[in-house]
Amino acid sequence: MPSESTDSYFVCATPRTGSSLLLGLLESSGVAGQPQAYFRAPDEPMWADRWQLARTAEGGFDYADYVRAALATGRTDNGVFGAKLMWGTLDELVGKLAAVHPHLSGDDLALLEKAFGRTRFVFLRREDLVAQAVSWLRAEQTAKWFVGGNGEISGSAGNGQAPRFDADGIGHFIEVISEHNAAWEAWFASWGIEPYVVRYEELDADMLTTTRRVVDFLGLDMPAGSTIAARHQRQADELNQQWIDRYRHQEP
Repeated sequence: MPSESTDSYFVCATPRTGSSLLLGLLESSGVAGQPQAYFRAPDEPMWADRWQLARTAEGGFDYADYVRAALATGRTDNGVFGAKLMWGTLDELVGKLAAVHPHLSGDDLALLEKAFGRTRFVFLRREDLVAQAVSWLRAEQTAKWFVGGNGEISGSAGNGQAPRFDADGIGHFIEVISEHNAAWEAWFASWGIEPYVVRYEELDADMLTTTRRVVDFLGLDMPAGSTIAARHQRQADELNQQWIDRYRHQEP
């Protein structure tokens, strides 16, 4: 358990690692913020509209105002803030923060702590990259990224299209996942960060214990009688397994 209290934390991940599931579980604890993907660039204008941020003549908004609004939304009563970052989103967030705090440009960790206070990191990854890639392919094809949830800005509507097997697509996502996991690990190492590692397989097998361990890592105490509950529904089905088996069968 960390010796210092936590102001903020980021769940650092790649797509289809159960990140939405984990965020919902953490939110249900009542002490770990109300984490969302607040800093995903395509969603930021929609969050800005939801928060009724003032717009410039060009339609933009002040990023310092945006961060303040995210903090106000994403905190629980104990002051803890949570959010999700995918690889790629991190660079975008750091770049925008550098424009707000130019004297800290080039120091990723200092920029994050300037904006979010004492910050900790949870690294969520998946051991079965084929299963992850299959899930990613289906989500890209159907535009259905999660079912359930609580206040997410996008990703649940879907496009009505039927998923179709694509071995090249699965192979592509396996490569991307591997690259992004390596990039996260390199970033953590470069800034001397020791994230708390959560594996999807552990989360899937025991959601409550896994979530409680994250809460412990953050140094947070859950009130007596509080419960942790999932707010998202499982999406993987028999078709996922068929595609996994089919892909593995055709691998050399």
